[in-house]
Amino acid sequence: MNASRKVLVVDDDPAVRKSIDRVLTGKGYAVITAETGEEALRKLNEEKYDLVYTDIRMPGMSGLEVAEQVKARKPWTPVVIITGYGTDAAQARAKAAGVSSFVHKPLSPAMIEDSARDALAVPTAQVLALPAPVEAPRAEPAVRGSALLNILLFFAAPFIGLAYIVALPFVGLGVMAVLATRAALKIDKVRAVAVTLKNIAMVFAAPVFGLAYVVLFPFIGLASLLWLAGRAVAARTKD
Repeated sequence: MNASRKVLVVDDDPAVRKSIDRVLTGKGYAVITAETGEEALRKLNEEKYDLVYTDIRMPGMSGLEVAEQVKARKPWTPVVIITGYGTDAAQARAKAAGVSSFVHKPLSPAMIEDSARDALAVPTAQVLALPAPVEAPRAEPAVRGSALLNILLFFAAPFIGLAYIVALPFVGLGVMAVLATRAALKIDKVRAVAVTLKNIAMVFAAPVFGLAYVVLFPFIGLASLLWLAGRAVAARTKD
């Protein structure tokens, strides 16, 4: 006898509800019916059920949504989908939710009885054997890479600052020379003199710029190497 087994039948079609009720009640099940998914979820919150039948197409909440809600709240409760419109997408979604089986309309007494027996025959331990959650990747390698990059930048900062201090006077001198030259060129009388002075200034400035390049190049190269090494180490630690 199945008098201790309680079945919830969810279908907006009264004929289907009565058909399942009649067959399963005759086999000793206690059958409770609901017309909508919302009503079914309320009844699931109020009482314990051993099996749920749900139509796939109903007003409001669909049978697939009902199945997903049932399996999310009470994963040990088997769910059987009733459908007259079976599709591959619907079956894939139902399988992902963990439903026990599909029964296709029109329903026969044998189909109803067999589906209930088969769904309830699945051991509870098997129903509860859910996949283990995937552990989120640790952020520790990225943190180590970021710390190493910060250390490299810390040691490179004095060289970058020194390069900036050394270069600033030369850059200022060059800017002033350019501005003075442009102003002189606007006066026709002194244009020739300005051109001459510009050439003289460039002659004297050339060694200065060359010296600045020679002094700054090692610092700029070292800073670039440290930066590239830091990026490479950070990328490898992330991988």
